[in-house]
Amino acid sequence: ERFHSAHDLAFDIEALSGVSSPRAAAPAVAQARARRLLVPLAAAAALAASLGVGYLGGLRRGAAPPPAYRQLTFRRGPIWSARFAPDGKTVVYSAAWDGKPTEVYLNSPESPESRPLGLSGADVLAVSASGEVAVALGSRSIGPYQRAGTLARTSVTGGGAPREVLENVQFADWSPDGRELAVVRNISGRTRLEFPIGKALYDTAGWIGHPRVSPRGDRIAFIDHPILGDDGGSAAVVDRAGKKTVLSGVFASARGLAWSPSGSEIWFTAAEVGSNRAVYGVSLSRKLRVVARVTGSLTIHDVSRDGRALMTHDAELVGILASSPGDVKERNLSWLDYSNPRDISPDGKTVLFDESGEGGGAGYSVYLRKTDGSPAVRLGEGNAQALSPDGKWALAILHNTTDAQVALYPTGAGEPKLLPPEGLKVRQARWLPDGRRILMAAAEEGHAARVYVRDVDGGKPRAVTPERYRAVSALSPDGKRFVVRGPDDRFYVYPLDAGEPTPIPGLAPDDAPVGWTADDRFLYVRRGAGVSARIERLDIATGRAERWRELAPADATGLIRVGAPRVAPDGRSYAYNVSRLLSDLFLVEGAR
Repeated sequence: ERFHSAHDLAFDIEALSGVSSPRAAAPAVAQARARRLLVPLAAAAALAASLGVGYLGGLRRGAAPPPAYRQLTFRRGPIWSARFAPDGKTVVYSAAWDGKPTEVYLNSPESPESRPLGLSGADVLAVSASGEVAVALGSRSIGPYQRAGTLARTSVTGGGAPREVLENVQFADWSPDGRELAVVRNISGRTRLEFPIGKALYDTAGWIGHPRVSPRGDRIAFIDHPILGDDGGSAAVVDRAGKKTVLSGVFASARGLAWSPSGSEIWFTAAEVGSNRAVYGVSLSRKLRVVARVTGSLTIHDVSRDGRALMTHDAELVGILASSPGDVKERNLSWLDYSNPRDISPDGKTVLFDESGEGGGAGYSVYLRKTDGSPAVRLGEGNAQALSPDGKWALAILHNTTDAQVALYPTGAGEPKLLPPEGLKVRQARWLPDGRRILMAAAEEGHAARVYVRDVDGGKPRAVTPERYRAVSALSPDGKRFVVRGPDDRFYVYPLDAGEPTPIPGLAPDDAPVGWTADDRFLYVRRGAGVSARIERLDIATGRAERWRELAPADATGLIRVGAPRVAPDGRSYAYNVSRLLSDLFLVEGAR
């Protein structure tokens, strides 16, 4: 109802200033007042008009009120996945509430209560247009950020036992017609995306997260993580011919992905620094924008045809528990929000760890902390790796998702040293007992990872294994042998200088050798992966195992993983990480 012109405004002022009517003669003082009011009021009217035009123009350009968030769950624990049912209202999700096993639930936005579907120990992977649910039975943690189980098909309404399809599947999604499934699984030590099952479209030495088939069924979007055990990654698509296109840069944390309602964008949740993820949209032409942002961290799980989204608001905390000689109970050595122990000194008095979450900063941070609980000391940027035999140096890797480089930080006075990359992307580094050389798991451009040895004072790295031998797990006390994972995903004892690798009896792919005993006879081995850690001593020659100890925090609420410990050779000291996740599921409306 604004004035269309200054002339209209002047006419109205004249009417207001008259004695009885617009036609009445106005006193001179009233006319003067009207003239004085005319200029500022006209300016105000023009400003209001421009704001109105700007607001309407902004709406046409896509500006809108912020999204509205409606909370759907109210219990404590991690939510692994959530999907809309075909009616667009019912929500199917999997969660581990109050320290109990994972369960599949149905939820309606009209009610705050959720109904269990009768699938204990299962994760929801996808829901088809016809209401068929793909689940992972016996789902378990296989490493940081990764879970796997047996792919099975069942109905969203329940009833009848699920039909098993494929073992050791990490992620899955239906084609638009509900006839085919895209899956992510591990094959011979590499993570592979298949669509349909059996047809490989892409594989990596890292891991593949949250694949989603496009509404037209011609592409699969996913998050490409270059490093196992790290959730940094980029948004990408691959077509049915196997042509991969990277759509975004590498984010420090990236988890959760879905196609926008129109199929013109991919929405994913990521953080450029730290771990507080926002919702980003990226087009197939690589145009990136922010869709939604809140305080804390979001994970997007699904988007309906009408644009509503399912997201979790996640509070994740990773901390350190440790024990050293003289301790009567484990000591909490957590520092910031994402503390990961990487090494413990032989005397059990010092733990080397890194902070890779919000507190760790853009390139993560390397810390040293005494096990007596005294304050931690920041050594520098990067992912921590190992302490030198004399305790005077700490190995770290800088920029591990991009141009990885090995750094040596003094633990006391001194200057850091950087080792030239020499054309290698280093994934892991360990000290040899002489304190002058290091073992590295690294890869040349265009080649698979292998193990190298290099002198920290100079010289070219020397390959000591063929390609696809990676992930050095333990080093013998004399430094002449090391444990490495081979191309077939089995563990081997590999000689440093000459000889053939020897398979280690009694080890499964899900196990993790974490240390070598001082007498050179046994390996400390963490069995499986999950919310407790059974540590055994394994005889390298015979494969016979004996229980060493069980690591399991008393409070299981929100507990998602107990990490493999770092064990001192004498077995008297150790440190391990504990990961907790508390999630709330929200129905989000108005995200554009």
